[in-house]
Amino acid sequence: MADACRRLGAEGLLIGTAGNVSVRAGDLVAVTATGAVLARLTPDQVTVVDLDGTVVAGDLQPTSELELHLGVYRRYGVGAVVHTHAPMATAVSCVLDELPCIHYQLLALGGTVRVAPYATFGTPELAASVLTALDGRSAALMANHGAVTHGATLDDAVENALLLEWGCGVYRNAAAMGRPRVLDEQQQVAVIEAAVARRYGATHPVPPAPAPPAPPAQEQEPTKGESR
Repeated sequence: MADACRRLGAEGLLIGTAGNVSVRAGDLVAVTATGAVLARLTPDQVTVVDLDGTVVAGDLQPTSELELHLGVYRRYGVGAVVHTHAPMATAVSCVLDELPCIHYQLLALGGTVRVAPYATFGTPELAASVLTALDGRSAALMANHGAVTHGATLDDAVENALLLEWGCGVYRNAAAMGRPRVLDEQQQVAVIEAAVARRYGATHPVPPAPAPPAPPAQEQEPTKGESR
């Protein structure tokens, strides 16, 4: 948890005490404490709760967005959740109703990223709207607030947060020059089919070179007195 938070800070996705991170292990959830500076998080600033939100380990109160984290675990059965106030994602959340699929890498998040309607932080209303926005997606934006991503592992959730921030930055730069083109459904399906066929995103060893052909057998010279 501490390593993941420090990485998010190093990548510029965190500011001060804003944001929160959690990871699930069975029926327990480790979550960052409220008021912790995530970019400098230490292990003692992580609190463990059960899926009802009862603190079972740790001396600090969990994040005010605990209900959002627990809701994601209950509904989607994922392994980790990351919430940031990343600058590009937050900027896009202040303008758009959804981040369109302008690049095929956003398909790793499910395609178009929805923007959940604004609600006060830490409220059941915010948690409910974000859970709806996450349906079929591993990322959502929170209007005038920030972003949330999830993944099977904490590393996956962090990578999704970085990808979302990259996608928002690409959209912002493209929109500054004109109206960004959006990949249509047919183009998105073609990318998915190509990625599956080529096992895109994984390394592949170079196949071994074929063995050189064996040299042709040479005829032996007949011995003296022997005819061919």
